[in-house]
Amino acid sequence: MTEPAPYPRHWEADVLLSDGGTGHLRPIRPDDAEALQAMHGRLSEQTIYRRFFAPYPVIQPKELKRFTVVDHDRRVAFVLLVDDTLVAVGRYEGTPGSDTAEVAFVVQDDHQGRGIGSVLLEHLAAAGQERGLRRFEADVLSGNRAMLGVFLDAGYTVSRQYESGTVQVAFDIAPTDKSREVMRAREHRAEARSIGRLLRPGGVAVVGASRDPAKPGGVVLANLLAAGFEGQVVPVHPSADAIAGLPAFRRVVDAPAPVDLVVICTPPSTLPGIVEDCAAAGVHGLVVLTDMRSEDADRDLAARVRAAGMRLIGPAGLGVIRPAGHLNASLVPRIVASGRLGFFAQSDALGIALLDEVGRRGLGISSFVSAGARADVSGNDLLQYWEDDPDTNVVLLYLETFGNPRKFGRLARRLGRVKPVVAVTTGVSPVAEALLAQAGVVRAGTVADMLDVAALLDAQPLPEGDFVGVVSNSSSLARLVERTIPAAGLRVGRVQVVPVDSGAEQYRPALAGAIEDADALIAVFVPPLGTGAAEVGAAVAELAVTSGCPVAATFLGQ
Repeated sequence: MTEPAPYPRHWEADVLLSDGGTGHLRPIRPDDAEALQAMHGRLSEQTIYRRFFAPYPVIQPKELKRFTVVDHDRRVAFVLLVDDTLVAVGRYEGTPGSDTAEVAFVVQDDHQGRGIGSVLLEHLAAAGQERGLRRFEADVLSGNRAMLGVFLDAGYTVSRQYESGTVQVAFDIAPTDKSREVMRAREHRAEARSIGRLLRPGGVAVVGASRDPAKPGGVVLANLLAAGFEGQVVPVHPSADAIAGLPAFRRVVDAPAPVDLVVICTPPSTLPGIVEDCAAAGVHGLVVLTDMRSEDADRDLAARVRAAGMRLIGPAGLGVIRPAGHLNASLVPRIVASGRLGFFAQSDALGIALLDEVGRRGLGISSFVSAGARADVSGNDLLQYWEDDPDTNVVLLYLETFGNPRKFGRLARRLGRVKPVVAVTTGVSPVAEALLAQAGVVRAGTVADMLDVAALLDAQPLPEGDFVGVVSNSSSLARLVERTIPAAGLRVGRVQVVPVDSGAEQYRPALAGAIEDADALIAVFVPPLGTGAAEVGAAVAELAVTSGCPVAATFLGQ
């Protein structure tokens, strides 16, 4: 008898489910016997019959040992835990020397429909490949359409045979283009929904709410109320009965109505108990403004939150804003206007400055997330969300590091085909810079440049070709623009230079002539003494409205 392989810790993973919730997946252990028996006791008779093809009210001790003691090679099993409760098991069983194994799943009734079977199959197939398996087989009751769907929809080439009320399915587990596409589509839906639940909460609680307007808990509570959030706002305080005219509660679980999002402004030592309280209350996500002061503490917090079925923004971030929903669950004092710019920032201090500049320029945002230490939610999650968000047309990123560069490149490249992605970076490596270029991300050297680009992309259509016309009342500036256009991979179209003292009456025909055979236009104007820019600006704006081409204008000295 061969010795079992060591416990494969690298198979452990926090996973996102199809409804945006989270779970922790890991290989089964002998000490899971009691939890497995308890889960089996919560299964309906129908679920038990579909898994075992017979009534099976209690797992006998001998079978319980066989189920929980595996060799992590030809006998592998994964359990899925939500809030530290075992809710699903998936396993494959083969024989030594064979490259084929039988696979089976069972999911607790109240967690069915969350995509757990697909997650288990993906991880079992990856483990099987690692252990040298080639093929999975399964017997499924013909009436068990949900389980058949897990196999048929996974992207593998599945063969089926029907016999005596069962369907025998078999398929090679090597990834195919289709299976990779299915996995990425599932990942996309799960990550997008998990962020959507955080940005569209029905109720928000502030743990550490304060009457002191200088304390973070007082700032966040005041910002929520000032923004006019229409859902329930719940102050949580260990002793106060009311704060800011609202009833205060000792714990989130005491709130009279559901709370989806919780903002936490309390010391690091309080976080474990608060996470447990929020999980009991059915919270979807936490925004932790607290600085945990170490990467180990950040990782421990993220693991606790995800194991409890929630997502984590932070720690040490600014929070989240969605103006259209009157949501300002952040430390930012003023909510900016609603618009079409999705904004992700890592730096908290810079985030406030960025939003101030957005407001000063008269721009608006669809949503803003400051993720701080990015222990869980990252820019990749926001890219997934913004791809489907009808309120977002342009994505802005302020990046200091990349969590998963390969995934970022894949997501940014896909998103950039339908919505421009503009980024400012600090301190990233040359490799990361190359990644941004390959992903088609529009680079901006400064925050001001990024907002200039954002304003243009938000307000103007995309060009249909690569010819750019130029109009200016300065020959030297016109030549400068001519030299810049090829450097951007574009071609110079018609160039019109008008006299330096030209006004709108000279600019209008020049603009019309330059744009006649161009796909975009750049208008440069240097106002001479005694000539105002307003009339020329109106002429350029009129052309932008009527031409259907993107028009960029630079008015020096304004």
